[in-house]
Amino acid sequence: MSSFKLKILLIGRNLANNRVIQRIIKNRFAANYKLTVGVDILTKDVEFIPGEVATLSIWDIGGQQKFEFIRSTFYKGAAGALLVFDLTREQNYLETRKWLTEVREFSNENIPFVLIGNKADLLEDVGEVIDREEARAFAEREGGLYVEASPDDIKVVEDAVNALTRRIIGLRTRS
Repeated sequence: MSSFKLKILLIGRNLANNRVIQRIIKNRFAANYKLTVGVDILTKDVEFIPGEVATLSIWDIGGQQKFEFIRSTFYKGAAGALLVFDLTREQNYLETRKWLTEVREFSNENIPFVLIGNKADLLEDVGEVIDREEARAFAEREGGLYVEASPDDIKVVEDAVNALTRRIIGLRTRS
């Protein structure tokens, strides 16, 4: 059995992004989770295929503009990225393009990523705020995956993290 250690970036703006990842990593809902200031580093073992485990070091990086000057220092050595945006906030979605550009500039031009539209559970109440098909097309055009989730929907994000891990390891074993 081979062992992989991978640095994964998690970039997002709202507290629900952090709650989703906290729940996946710690198998619980972190209601008192504090807004990311700079970076929080979390660890998760992922069985990406039966019998094969990767240890992910997930760097939860604040997407707020006030952290822009230090964000790029955390990108170095990243193997993949999770870009999380709020489906109910168009500006938040637009910022994911900037985050992807930053990640590519400071880590790897071809970095595998997953674009995660969060708060899918609120769309029925709020209505269609962004063009979700355009978000999907953007992710695919840029070589990434796209999923939609809600803070209570752990399985979707876990599957996305597993798919990202398989993609990263597939790229590493081919080179």
